[in-house]
Amino acid sequence: MTDPFLVQYFGAPPMALLTVGAGTLLAGRQVLGDRTAVAVAWALWSAGAVTGLAAAVLVPLWMFTRHRSAPDSVFASWLMPLVPPMVAAAGGALLVPHAAAGQARTSVLIACYAMFGAGLLASTVVITLVWWRLTQHNQGPAVLVPTLWIVLGPLGQSVTAANLLGDVAPLAVPPPYSTGLAVFGLVYGIPVWGFAVFWAAIAALITLRTARAKLPFSLTWWSFTFPLGVVVTGTSELAERSHAAVFAVAAVLFYTGLVCAWAVVGVRTLRGCVRGTLFAPAVGERS
Repeated sequence: MTDPFLVQYFGAPPMALLTVGAGTLLAGRQVLGDRTAVAVAWALWSAGAVTGLAAAVLVPLWMFTRHRSAPDSVFASWLMPLVPPMVAAAGGALLVPHAAAGQARTSVLIACYAMFGAGLLASTVVITLVWWRLTQHNQGPAVLVPTLWIVLGPLGQSVTAANLLGDVAPLAVPPPYSTGLAVFGLVYGIPVWGFAVFWAAIAALITLRTARAKLPFSLTWWSFTFPLGVVVTGTSELAERSHAAVFAVAAVLFYTGLVCAWAVVGVRTLRGCVRGTLFAPAVGERS
């Protein structure tokens, strides 16, 4: 709570719970059976949503009341505690069909849209601050440059959530509202996807520019993977909903980049663990 850098990663455990919960529902039924898989998914989603909302509220609260941040300390890692509600919204969409019909199902859908809005608006504020920081103080320490890719997290996850929720809206609310929510997924998703591609280009060019000088390996390199992963899911949702070939091709390209990033970062992480150098403090890590 007292370290303004490390406290941002309080958002990571809730996202882990939510990701495993979604994976259990999508891929765990053959191993666990339908009933057990759904029960585990509900438990993990509930725990992830509650702890994710807690992180989204408490970390900014600590920043407002306990930490003193210099203008050049703003960076994309500030998004980490704000993304879990968006992840919960996407995961909750998968559980809407498994909620009891009627008010229970409608309540889950409303809760997911509320978390979608909370994560989206809070992330928009921080993304604006990140843009301001880059224009006023440049890219900052090399070790933090990979965190620029975290901006893709709320962008890609919001596109994913909007479309998944639109898919299940007819199960929980009547037309024309269900139709409107389904349309919203595409109408919202395409412009935000465009900004995600725009930001990915900026982040890639800054990363390449930094790598030409020196880009030391650290755990921040994992920022190359998870945010890109939700861009893949968001692009795939747009491809499925719009039937546009451009999104299908883009999804394949993003997925190829994701696999390459996982391979590189995974090997480097394993090597660092074996050598015992991975967890040594990086120079400039908390600048």
